[in-house]
Amino acid sequence: MTDAPLSPVREARAMRRLKRAWDSDFAYSFRRSPVAMASFAVVLVLILGAILAPLIAPHDPFDPATLNLMNGFTPPGTANQFTGDYFILGTDDQGRDVFSTILFGMRISLFVGFCAVLLAMVLGVTLGLIAAYVGGWTETIIMRVADVQLTFPAILVAMLIFGIAKGITPPEYRNEMAIWVLILAIGLSDWVQFARVVRGATMVEKNKEYVQAARLIGRTGPAIMLRHILPNVLNPVLVIATISLALAIIAEATLSFLGVGAPPTQPSLGTLIRIGQEFMFSGEWWILFFPALALLALALSINLLGDWLRDALNPRLR
Repeated sequence: MTDAPLSPVREARAMRRLKRAWDSDFAYSFRRSPVAMASFAVVLVLILGAILAPLIAPHDPFDPATLNLMNGFTPPGTANQFTGDYFILGTDDQGRDVFSTILFGMRISLFVGFCAVLLAMVLGVTLGLIAAYVGGWTETIIMRVADVQLTFPAILVAMLIFGIAKGITPPEYRNEMAIWVLILAIGLSDWVQFARVVRGATMVEKNKEYVQAARLIGRTGPAIMLRHILPNVLNPVLVIATISLALAIIAEATLSFLGVGAPPTQPSLGTLIRIGQEFMFSGEWWILFFPALALLALALSINLLGDWLRDALNPRLR
């Protein structure tokens, strides 16, 4: 009973917060950018489609009991001449619905991309903060390792890490651990850019007055890095993470296309593209085209969203 008179007050406060958020520079920049809004809409639709794949997909492409080989190579938008079944994007050589395989395959690609970027971000931000704040030999070792890794293409580093990790994994667990090994490989190949950006920003922030004041009141080094410096260097990290998500999804597709990524029992978009290219010149173009189009739309939209986020978080462009 005592909470009832406060509900209008809380509602008014919530409305004021929403109004402040709507009138903020960030929201205004988003509303003024058709490219950002269109990219966000595409990314949102694709992510929701992947999350809700068990509910949206007409078939479960990875359940052998639901497959009918007679439906194989059905063109998109036409009924199969043997079974009469209709598939909006056609079927592959095993009779799997291409639309369903894209939705389920996108789940693997997005999961690997998000987890790999999270791993790279945590590792890179931590090492960048430590390198800049501690300095000395610690900084030298961390940044020289980063420089050495930059001399090799990220995809080759990922393939090397994937091969080593898969080699030390017991054979009976390789298929089960393949996704996690793929996340580890992509994440460890992509931490360098986070570390370099955070190191540069931390070297500027650690000499400012608020950091010196934190030292005077007895704050420890880890507390200063996490509570004071980290919040002030997050803007470029968020931009890099957004763009790195698109690169991680492409890296996963590349590794799966080369046959060293997701296992056949959990095919991603890269695996679907690899399967489709085998039938490209025999007339079944849709098996390759639609998964490649989904990958292109996803990566391009995330990249465009990252470009807008970089400009929106840049105080010089506000």
